[in-house]
Amino acid sequence: MAPRFVPYTPDVDGVEPHFDENLKTVIDNTASYITGSVTAGGTGRAVRDAHAKGYGVVRGEVEILDQLPAEYAQGIYAVPGRHDALVRFSNGSPHAGPDARLGTAIGLALKMFDIDGPTLLDDEPDTRTFDYANINAPIFFCNTVAHYLFIQELFFKSSTYFAEGRPGAHRFFSDFVTGKGTLDQADWAWDEFLAYIKLGAIPLVNVLLSSYWTMGSVRHGDYIAKVRIAPDPGFAEAVVRRTIDPSATAEVFRPALVAELQERPYEFDVQVQLCADLQRMPVQDVTVEWSEQLSPYVTVAKLHLPQQDISGKDNLETMDALSFTPWRVTAEHAPLGNIMRARKDVYRHSSLLRHQLNQQMREEPHSADDVLPAAR
Repeated sequence: MAPRFVPYTPDVDGVEPHFDENLKTVIDNTASYITGSVTAGGTGRAVRDAHAKGYGVVRGEVEILDQLPAEYAQGIYAVPGRHDALVRFSNGSPHAGPDARLGTAIGLALKMFDIDGPTLLDDEPDTRTFDYANINAPIFFCNTVAHYLFIQELFFKSSTYFAEGRPGAHRFFSDFVTGKGTLDQADWAWDEFLAYIKLGAIPLVNVLLSSYWTMGSVRHGDYIAKVRIAPDPGFAEAVVRRTIDPSATAEVFRPALVAELQERPYEFDVQVQLCADLQRMPVQDVTVEWSEQLSPYVTVAKLHLPQQDISGKDNLETMDALSFTPWRVTAEHAPLGNIMRARKDVYRHSSLLRHQLNQQMREEPHSADDVLPAAR
């Protein structure tokens, strides 16, 4: 009988041509954008090149469940227990203006503490922290670092394009599909463009009501997986401020999050979807949504967010000083695919530069208590 799930082997994760050369250009472009954001971004500070605007950092706890099926009890999920955690909610845009101008992409970055084993970060192997950097979509709009070169440039200049109205939007879409005229017609970025359109159609809801995926696939011990952080249905039903109207005021996502957590606790399910077919659930093509009919999501942990007050300005300042990366994980959970591989060095260089420009100490916290007091 054939195995139910595809076993992880190193050969599932090939490297695209000119990866190192293109990655260096992406890092250089990212550095230029972050440096320029100090004066151009409107905040007087260097901002991230993606997820520039945060909505708050939240204290939490991850409870790894007991008696999981063997295929899911892999890596850190093989040992039941509780781990303090921090969560950063953010908008995916590289800009930090009013919510109405930032689009529908929302991020949930999760940091767990007291995780045994070295991380995959060469300069931070012994932090005993473990990160996810997830987005509110099961797909992503870029498959290769070569394509990210022009897509990144388009996103950095998106406000200029769309300020021109429909003609500017048409030019943005055309430049996206054609790679700003660099791609042969047979290689036009249709799949990535259609993924971008899908992401733009995500309904605007309270950030507590979205599900968040790992963008690309990751190793899950002996297997290959995607990880989703999804609202617990019972807690989601209790949310009062459900829909979001960015036209109502400049700030809508943060006030809704703050108000909900002031009034009640919340929970997410941390879920794993194992790859059952590499053709229909590919590693390198992140524009393809993995079918839940082929492999359902299984809850491996609970993310508890206690009732708490994150309304203070100091919460935003604390959040801004934190760093999250999908590579701050143990080897059993290594990111897979070219786009995920690129995130390792891009995130590191971005974080180093941003902290330097903002004159912030860059130090991975040893505990959640180092960042936020325990919620009462």
